[in-house]
Amino acid sequence: MNFIDLFSGFIINLVIAVIIVRGIYYPIKQDKNYIFTYIAFNTIIYFVMAFLSSTEMSVGVGFGLFAIFSVLRYRTNTMSTREMTYLFIFIALPVMNSILMRNDAWPTLLAVNAAIIAVLFVLEHEWGFHYERAKSIRYDRVDLATPQNYAAMVDDLRRRTGLPVNRVEVGNLNFLSDTADITVYYDEPQMIDSPSGEHPAYINGYLAETPQF
Repeated sequence: MNFIDLFSGFIINLVIAVIIVRGIYYPIKQDKNYIFTYIAFNTIIYFVMAFLSSTEMSVGVGFGLFAIFSVLRYRTNTMSTREMTYLFIFIALPVMNSILMRNDAWPTLLAVNAAIIAVLFVLEHEWGFHYERAKSIRYDRVDLATPQNYAAMVDDLRRRTGLPVNRVEVGNLNFLSDTADITVYYDEPQMIDSPSGEHPAYINGYLAETPQF
């Protein structure tokens, strides 16, 4: 791969990554925590694969590197399923693009990347799908966390959290502290950002953990 092809491919690969990050991933959740990781991984893996191809090393070495990164976990902050899926995509893109560029399969490269962008766009905008959000809550009405009082518990959670709760799963019950660990499933409402731009850590007195996707 000559110099022009190398950096032409780099620009195309980077543009595709930026379209996915800025046009699909970021507008939905506006989470900036992983943008650096996605772009950095995408860029470095592209160049690694390009140099492996240029020295005629086995593509299997590149996929071995891909396999190592694909199971990566960060000790300080566990990534959700959604973020891990995007990381997998941003690792796979440069591997796929570098192979197609080496074979001068430019129409195939553009078509495949366009298909990936289209699928992600449809999934993130929930066209034809219905997704529930989930939130773990420490509930202070253990007396309601029983099958007999299920309807009353759902009504209480709707009133106190303001969320359109669909169903509730009860986990651990602690009768000493009179609390229950529950998971609330709901249709995501329209959220209004606070003036500081930060999301509240508490919901009507409940300590809320990171939503599970």
